[in-house]
Amino acid sequence: MPCVRGCVEAAVQTNGLHFRRAQPTNGRTTMNTKDLIHLGVPPGEAMRRGMDFISRYVLKGHDKSRLAAETEAIVKNPAGFVDDELRGEFAKALLRSVRPIHAAPAEWRQWGEGLEPEAVNQMARACQLPVSVAGALMPDAHLGYGLPIGGVLATDNAVIPYAVGVDIACRMKMTVLDLPLRELDRRRERLIHAIETETRFGVGANFQTRREHEVMDADWSVSPITKQNKGRAWSQLGTSGSGNHFVEFGTFTLNEQTGACEPGEYVALLSHSGSRGTGASVCEHYSKLAMGQHPELAKEHKQLAWLSLDSAEGREYWAAMELMGRYAAANHACIHRHIAKHLGLEVLLDVENHHNFAWRERHVIGGVEREVIVHRKGATPAGEGMLGIIPGSMASPGFLVRGKGNVESLKSAAHGAGRVMSRKKAAETFKWYKVNRVLKEAGVHLISAGLDEVPMVYKNIHNVMAAQNDLVEVIGQFDPKLVKMAPHGERPED
Repeated sequence: MPCVRGCVEAAVQTNGLHFRRAQPTNGRTTMNTKDLIHLGVPPGEAMRRGMDFISRYVLKGHDKSRLAAETEAIVKNPAGFVDDELRGEFAKALLRSVRPIHAAPAEWRQWGEGLEPEAVNQMARACQLPVSVAGALMPDAHLGYGLPIGGVLATDNAVIPYAVGVDIACRMKMTVLDLPLRELDRRRERLIHAIETETRFGVGANFQTRREHEVMDADWSVSPITKQNKGRAWSQLGTSGSGNHFVEFGTFTLNEQTGACEPGEYVALLSHSGSRGTGASVCEHYSKLAMGQHPELAKEHKQLAWLSLDSAEGREYWAAMELMGRYAAANHACIHRHIAKHLGLEVLLDVENHHNFAWRERHVIGGVEREVIVHRKGATPAGEGMLGIIPGSMASPGFLVRGKGNVESLKSAAHGAGRVMSRKKAAETFKWYKVNRVLKEAGVHLISAGLDEVPMVYKNIHNVMAAQNDLVEVIGQFDPKLVKMAPHGERPED
């Protein structure tokens, strides 16, 4: 498995800049932004001037095998190159840069090949934060706000709202039901009716007659944002939202005894959604607050602004985040309870987990066990023996997995297949008549969805699972058959 390290051979302080010896380029004769990040080049003007120097160096026909060493020399001693015609602008930009934001960038490791370059750069930048202590990048990674989706980041007594994510505590839930497999076809219309009656999809979707759950008896005054949004949250309790959120029936093949279920084939209900509009409001408010507290951050780090958990604002966000975790779980509980009741079915097995969250955990960092705050943005907790669900696309399987507790991944795994195409590009690229052929071949009946969620916008889930076989083991497979997502035209909330 490829390994990316945020802390390499040596580190020295020179002219107020943190300098790290360049990583081997494995025979490459050029460099990119990731290489400059590894050298400790600050984001912003210095990074732009560095890339300009690299381009001009190559265009002028200089010895490309010397490029890494030449760049390293400028970073190490920029004052010595300010009068150099080729190197001067880069050197002066380094000298003008604010002090480095981290004296020794945190170590991190990457799983999977061919990841989106800017997502990798986002992970590298996150590990430059002074509060960062360790990180990991999952094989489903793609671009996000601040921290990439698929990014795992451990910090020291600090929480980063955008490293948690916009859809706080987005989660998966699967219930195995006592419905014979043949009924998936025989009772299709009744199953579809159950989904469409017992949850709602789309931006602002709600119930006129509110659902009941004990989460609404919790203290919603922990934050002014949760307090003012309680009514909205209650009306949206049990709804599924938009974007990549779904509710679907499918066949579930269990490989080993789990709970009361013996190995075999079953019908299961699978859902994916989070904390709806209230969670998004919490993220928006505290992200702006965090950015206001850290004006020193360069543009490239601005969305990684943090809140100290010793501060009133940090504690307030943490309480709001945890409430959103309970609320997201309640949404799924309502969906599954009402659908099972609607159909008169018993639940045989119940498994759930969430991502887009931060946890207080103990990990060994630099050889010392300590408490850290682990952000998993689009990443699944995968502690030893922990069950989780990793879905594919609407036409590819999802998996029930057991975590292996890999310490290098901060006991984390991917949360899905991961996108390979933007929503806008997908809408411009695909036509339903072609997509319908793919769905038919997979035996999937699509109730509703947008073109931005068709199977082809996602990575091959089997490749993602193969890239993380040291993180989780598969103990069951879910194959979607009846799929409901927000209708075409609904914008995503996450």
